[in-house]
Amino acid sequence: MTLGQQLITIGMVVLGTMLTRFVPFIVFPAGKPTPKYITYLGRVLPAAVFGLLVVYCLKDVSFLTGWHGLPELISIAVVVGLHLWKRQMLLSIAGGTVCYMLLVQLVF
Repeated sequence: MTLGQQLITIGMVVLGTMLTRFVPFIVFPAGKPTPKYITYLGRVLPAAVFGLLVVYCLKDVSFLTGWHGLPELISIAVVVGLHLWKRQMLLSIAGGTVCYMLLVQLVF
């Protein structure tokens, strides 16, 4: 890339980052109430995203061959157990990931 193209690319990245940071504050100012549909989306989207992730992660698991999805099922149980115990999303996700990696690399 030429120097001009590099500067344009950097400028577009900066502009895109600034827009994603500032637009919510412009569209939803502090003095006005948040629209009900935005509040609704904030309430239901996290569960929808996790449902999507579960489906995506299990889409290629074959329950009829090999270990029958045993590492995946154990890791799901670890995620659920950690979340019910500590109610910390990051801990649940990290614990399930570490459990799955250990099972796949060392056990199965």
